[in-house]
Amino acid sequence: MKRPAPPPTPAESPDEAEARFYEALRQGDLAALMALWADEDEIACVHPGGGRVLGVAAIRGSFESIFANGGIPVQTEQVHRLHQENFALHHLVERIEVPGEQGAQTGWVLATNVFIKTALGWRIAAHHASPGLPPELAALAGLGADGDTPATLH
Repeated sequence: MKRPAPPPTPAESPDEAEARFYEALRQGDLAALMALWADEDEIACVHPGGGRVLGVAAIRGSFESIFANGGIPVQTEQVHRLHQENFALHHLVERIEVPGEQGAQTGWVLATNVFIKTALGWRIAAHHASPGLPPELAALAGLGADGDTPATLH
């Protein structure tokens, strides 16, 4: 099984690792993306509408398939962070602009990224992404802007 090579320069923070992750997604750069994952068999990834992908080889294969058509035009919004000494959790909204015959269409994804601090810097331990709602539909459904949290807490 091919292990992810460490990034040329270790990510010094979870925010830096996340910025590199999304840049690799935009560029369709499999080597850069995989260099950010932890060198552990227990790493996990869930793509929108997909099943659980476990381990380095399976995650690499899933992103190879995704990148077959190039990078992903993704931007991140509404990042909520929980940072500890050796662990970080980020929950955010991914906005993806997809070109179409009627012009660009926007897709919304709710994502959670888990980072661990290693001897090689901050690395990704898990990425979970699920289909989300556009902010205006989330508001109509009585949900907050993240499409998940009730707009009114009791």
